[in-house]
Amino acid sequence: AERVIAVDLVPERLRLAETWGGAEPLNIQDLANVAEELKRRTGGRGPDGIIDAVGLAAQNHSAAGVVDRARQKMHLESDHPGVLPLAIKACRKGGTIAVAGHYDGAGRLPIGAAYAKNLQLKFGLSHPQRYLRPLLQRIEQGEIDPAPILTHTFSLSQAPQGYRLFDRKEEGCIKVVLKP
Repeated sequence: AERVIAVDLVPERLRLAETWGGAEPLNIQDLANVAEELKRRTGGRGPDGIIDAVGLAAQNHSAAGVVDRARQKMHLESDHPGVLPLAIKACRKGGTIAVAGHYDGAGRLPIGAAYAKNLQLKFGLSHPQRYLRPLLQRIEQGEIDPAPILTHTFSLSQAPQGYRLFDRKEEGCIKVVLKP
């Protein structure tokens, strides 16, 4: 990619995206309208491509967000499915949105807006079997260093503590390594 804008609300992840990945950080908590800011930063067009790697984890804390979480626990569809509607609004006409984030239900997606903008929507899980061996080889050859994202190490017996830390985004936790 020629230019990457990382949108997040966790300062540690934004710093990592900027220093390790060369991305322009954009803290969602600093903005009233993320889609408009993305359009402003791209000369009014919107990003060519957007990757939603968050999914349902991007819940808001408003009354609507509380209702969405309750509906999710009851296995009902949400009216506000994560960041996907924002991505559809922000993406340029003819752009692509790739969704790697997890969604339990489609909720109310603005499909008409995606259709009118002629967007390509790509959904799916990653293929770890396909990428594991080549990625491990690149790590072994020193082409990739995963150390900057591996922020915490725990024994396997401490896994619940590590998961809580990761889930709550405490102590600058990005990724946890569990050792047997």
